[in-house]
Amino acid sequence: MKQQLMTLLLGATTVLCSCDSQVTQREKNDLRAPAYPLVTIDPYTSAWAFTDNLYDGSVKHWTGKDFPLVGVAKVDGQTYRFMGTEELELRPLAKTSEQGNWTGKYTTRKPADGWQNPEFNDKAWKEGEAAFGTMENEHTAKTQWGEEFIWVRRIIDIPEDLSGKNVYLEYSHDDDVIIYINGIKVVDTGNACKKHVQVKLSEEAVASLKPGENMIAAYCHNRVGNGLLDFGLLVELDDYRYFHQTAEQTSVDVQPMQTYYSFICGPVDLKVTFTAPLFMDNLDLLSRPVNYISYEVVSNDGRKHQVELYFEASPQWALDTPHQKSVADSLTEDGLLFLCTGNRIQDILEKKGDDVRIDWGRFYLAAEKENSMYAIGDGKKLRKSFIENKLEAPSTEGYDKLALVRSLGETKKSEGHLLIGYDDIYSIQYFGENLRPYWNRQDNETIISQFRKAEKEYEAQMKNCAVFDRKMMDEATAAGGRKYAELCALAYRQAIAAHKLVEAPNGDLLFLSKENFSNGSIGTVDITYPSAPLFLLYNPELVKAMMNHIFYYSESGKWTKPFAAHDVGTYPLANGQTYGGDMPVEESGNMLLLTAAIAAVEGNADYARKHWETLTTWADYLVGYGLDPENQLCTDDFAGHFAHNANLSIKAILGIASYGYLAEQLGKKDIADKYTRKAKEMAAEWMKMAHDGDHYRLTFDKPGTWSQKYNLVWDKLIKLQIFPESVAETEIAYYLTKQDKYGLPLDNRETYTKTDWIMWTATLANDKSTFGKFIDPVYLFMNETTDRVPMSDWVFTDTPTQKGFQARSVVGGYFIKMLENKLTK
Repeated sequence: MKQQLMTLLLGATTVLCSCDSQVTQREKNDLRAPAYPLVTIDPYTSAWAFTDNLYDGSVKHWTGKDFPLVGVAKVDGQTYRFMGTEELELRPLAKTSEQGNWTGKYTTRKPADGWQNPEFNDKAWKEGEAAFGTMENEHTAKTQWGEEFIWVRRIIDIPEDLSGKNVYLEYSHDDDVIIYINGIKVVDTGNACKKHVQVKLSEEAVASLKPGENMIAAYCHNRVGNGLLDFGLLVELDDYRYFHQTAEQTSVDVQPMQTYYSFICGPVDLKVTFTAPLFMDNLDLLSRPVNYISYEVVSNDGRKHQVELYFEASPQWALDTPHQKSVADSLTEDGLLFLCTGNRIQDILEKKGDDVRIDWGRFYLAAEKENSMYAIGDGKKLRKSFIENKLEAPSTEGYDKLALVRSLGETKKSEGHLLIGYDDIYSIQYFGENLRPYWNRQDNETIISQFRKAEKEYEAQMKNCAVFDRKMMDEATAAGGRKYAELCALAYRQAIAAHKLVEAPNGDLLFLSKENFSNGSIGTVDITYPSAPLFLLYNPELVKAMMNHIFYYSESGKWTKPFAAHDVGTYPLANGQTYGGDMPVEESGNMLLLTAAIAAVEGNADYARKHWETLTTWADYLVGYGLDPENQLCTDDFAGHFAHNANLSIKAILGIASYGYLAEQLGKKDIADKYTRKAKEMAAEWMKMAHDGDHYRLTFDKPGTWSQKYNLVWDKLIKLQIFPESVAETEIAYYLTKQDKYGLPLDNRETYTKTDWIMWTATLANDKSTFGKFIDPVYLFMNETTDRVPMSDWVFTDTPTQKGFQARSVVGGYFIKMLENKLTK
C-alpha cells in the first residue's frame, strides 16, 4: 500500500508541476485567524504568530511559550523588523516553581474575609511547596491539591526599589484564579485554564511593592479533573532592544499548507511565506521534519537598494523552559549552512505531559552557504553588531542565539528561502521501546539528509503546495461555502501537526495524537474520532494508524476490559492508559464507527477483517450497555459524569449498526442481519425515550433538556439507515432556535460549545444554506475572539472567549462536510 501511495504521488507531482501557473493563483483568506501557523511539524515543533502583525509579538509555541524567531530587513542601512520581537528579558523577583523552589501557606477551607491582605493572620494554615495541584497529572505539582478550592499566601522579599520598572506576574492555573498583590487584585480569570501567563502589573500594583516583605495571595477553583496553582514575579531588564523600527505589514493570508505575509520596508516590498508540505499521500514527506521560510524582495520605487535579511532563533526551540542550559554549533555540507542548538543535557523521552516542550534533540536553521553570514552568541550583541555592519557576539555560556544573514546585494528584485527543522532522534516510547520518527524508521537517514532532500525539492514542493491549496479551497467552498473553506484552511496544518508518525515494532503504522491543552494523553480514541474526517478524506491509512495502537493494546492482552481503551499513555510515552476514568460506550462506539467509515471510503472491510474478534467484543458490549448508558464520561468529559446520555446512546446504536455494516461487507449475512436489526430496534426505543415534543432530550430522564446529536451524522454518511431522517430534521429545526451570536451551545446546561461538533451537527442539514447558518457564527467567533491562540475547539457562544483547549487535532473534524461530498457522490 505504501509503495502504491509513493507511485501515485510521483505521478501527481508531474501533473502538478506542469500545471499552468494560473491554476495556482489563490483567493485570499479573509479570516482574521486567532493565531497564524508558521512552522508545523509535530506537537513539539509547532510555531505560531499570536498577533495580527507578525512583528507585534514573539513567535510562540502552540502552548503560548515563546519560540523566539526574529526577522529584520536592512535596506540601505535602515532596519525594519518584520517578524517577532526582541525577546522580553525578565529577571525573577519571586521565582515560579519551575524557576526555583518556593513555599506558601494554604488552606482548602474558605477563610475569613481579608485573607488576601498582608496583615491577615494565617498561622492556622498549612505550609506547602509549590506548585499546588493534582500530582498525578501536573508534573510541576509538589503539594497535592485535589479539593475543589484552595487559598494560598506567599511572602516574597524584594531587595530593591521598583519605581518606574515594568514588573510582570507569571502564573499557571486550572481552573478559575484570582490573584492579589499586597491586597490589590491583579488577576481574575473567571472560568479558564492556562499556564505560564505573564501579565504586566498596573502602576498601582507596582507602587505597592516596597523593599522588604510583600504578599502575593491567590484563590483557585478546581471545577473538574486537574488542579494547578503557581505564580511568581519578574522585572524587565533595561536597554535590550535594538530593532525599534518595524516594517508595515500590508496583508496576511492563511492557506492550507502556506501562510503568506506582505510588508513594506521603506523603499522595498517584502513577501515572506511559511510552507509545510504536508501531503498525506506521501508519508515520508508528511513526516519530514523540515519546513520552508521563503522571501521575495522587490523595489517599490524602481531603484536598486542594498538589502540584507537577518534571522535570529533562540535555543528555546529546543528547551522545555528558558532556564535550561543549551549548546549551539554550525556546519556546512553540500552548499548548505546549518546552525543548530539543543539542550546541554540530553534526556531523551524522559518527560511527559501536556504543557511540556521537547528538550532533547536539535533545532536547525539552514540556508545556502553562498551569500550567507552567521554568528552564534549573546542576542543583544548579535543585533548590535548587525546594525554596525558586522556579525559577531561572545558566548553566553548556556543560552546562545543563532543569527543568520542573507546578503541580497544591491538589487531591484531578489528571492530565496531558509529551511527550519528539528531532529528529535527518538519520538515515541511504545510499550517500553523507543521509536525513531517515521522518516528515520530504518535508522538509515540523518537530519542532514532530510534537509538535503527538502532543498532539492524546494521548487517542486512550492508549486505542489500552491496547487493543493487552490484545489482544496475550491472543493471546500463548493461543499460548504467560502467561510467554511477559510476555517478548513486554518484547521489543516493544526490537525496534522498535533500528531507524530512512527512505525511500531510489528510494522504497524502509528499516527499518534497528543491531547493538546486538555490532558496530554497520547493516542486518545475520542481525539481520533473527531479528527478522523480530514484523514478519511485524504488517506484512510492514517486513520488506521490512529487506531492500530488501540487494537494492539487489546489484542496483545495488555488491555483486558471488554471495551476499548481511552488512550495508551501520556505523550510521548505510549506504555498504557494513564487517563483516570474509562469511557466504555464512547470509545467502543468510536472504534466501530471509524472502522465502518474506513470501509465506506475504501470500498472494502479488509481492515475490519484483521480485527474482527475485537470488534465483536466491543459490539456485544454496546448491545448490552449502550441503549441507556450508565453514569460515565463521554468525549465531552469536561462536562463530568452523567447517566442516560441520549447522544452517547446514538453512538452505541450506530456502533452496533457499523458492526452489522462491516459483517455485510465481509459476507457474514446472518451476523449482519442480527446486528442491523438490533440497532434498528434500539433506535426505535431511543426515539420513545428521548422524545420531548419538538426535539430530543439531553438525557432520557430529564424533560425540557436538549443537546447536539452530532453522532447522528454517521447514519447519513455511511448510509446505515438506522434512524428515520425525521430525527435529524427535527433536531436541526430546533437547534436554529437555540443559537447564540458565536454558535450553537453543546447542550442546555452551559453557554459553551465544541466547534468540531457544530460542524458535524451542521452536516446533518439537507441543504447548503442551512449548513451555513451554523458555520457563520463559528467563523465570527474565530474572527473576533480575544483569545489569540491556535484555534480552540471549546469556546463560549455568548462571548468571543475560549473555555479551554487549543491547537488540538480535533479541528480535523471540520472536514466532515467535504467527506460527506466524497461518500455521498
